[in-house]
Amino acid sequence: MRILDRYIIKQFILSFLFMFLLFIPIGILVDVSEKIDKYKEHDLGFYEVFNYYLDFIWYYGYFLFPIFVFLAVIWFTSKLSSNSEVIAILSSGVSLKRYLQPFIVTSIFIALISVFSGMFIIPEKNKSFTIFQNKYLSKKNKNNALQAVYKQISDNEYLYVSSYNKTRNQAYNFSIEKFNGNELQEKILARNIRWIEKDSLFRLTDYFKRTFKDKSEKIESKRIFDTIMNLTMSDFEIVNYQAKTLNFFELNRFIKSEKKSGSPLLYSHILEKNKRFTIPISVIILTVLAVAVSSFKKRGGIGSNLAFGITLAFIFIFFDKFFSVLVTESNLNPHLGAWLPNLIFAFVTAYIVKLSLK
Repeated sequence: MRILDRYIIKQFILSFLFMFLLFIPIGILVDVSEKIDKYKEHDLGFYEVFNYYLDFIWYYGYFLFPIFVFLAVIWFTSKLSSNSEVIAILSSGVSLKRYLQPFIVTSIFIALISVFSGMFIIPEKNKSFTIFQNKYLSKKNKNNALQAVYKQISDNEYLYVSSYNKTRNQAYNFSIEKFNGNELQEKILARNIRWIEKDSLFRLTDYFKRTFKDKSEKIESKRIFDTIMNLTMSDFEIVNYQAKTLNFFELNRFIKSEKKSGSPLLYSHILEKNKRFTIPISVIILTVLAVAVSSFKKRGGIGSNLAFGITLAFIFIFFDKFFSVLVTESNLNPHLGAWLPNLIFAFVTAYIVKLSLK
């Protein structure tokens, strides 16, 4: 079986590279056709656009890794099946489990590459990719007006604003509370707070301060109050893509700080962390599924297998996106949302393999 193992591994890798090199250029051409007006509008040079598409390859290639593997396996195992090679292999006394071994070994190798890429390479590429998109491709004023922010900014201080306008450096319905243990020590309220760049200070409108000490309350109020505070305007921002730009160790520290601050995007960050494990695992699951559905002759040959494979790929993508949206919009547990697509397809794979063994 060593000769056959080497043959399967070689064909697996070559087919995977073929799928990658087939679909990624198509994706780039489609993207260029949609965004060429933006490039002209901003007078972008070849070097800037070229670097963007290098990041584009990493950004989309990583998330489509399992799909490329799935289609690659269906492609070349269907060819083996159409030439009756699979039947010959299994008729010679080789079990289906043994036949699956080189596929699983190769998928584990690809999964390990995916793990390393997802932990350390992809975050760096995501950073420059997202910066380029926000700078040149996003609609004007997008993310300039950010909604309610409630977060812990230090061990004993909590910040709240109802909205934040990034363009004007101004936040509305500002509140900051300072505690000593469970006791409220100080609370500052203002209709809005604005950063004055030239004076390097904050300007609060309709400033109102309450101080609690020795069971007494002191009240202070001013129409306009200029002050220096231990915070920055970035404290008012919720950056929804930040987790995607952090390597594994940075992401762990970031999630800890987001838990502490009570970030509304915490579930999204935990989902992102889980995705870095679920994508490599899905490579292995989809490899086994692809072998099970394409190793035996069917009416329609390779074409029917590819059609079936593409259908399953779209179903997998649908489940992945569906549960991700549930996590961010409906507060579904992020661990469950990340792993459910793999669990569903693992059961489907186990069932199909069981049928194939009969």
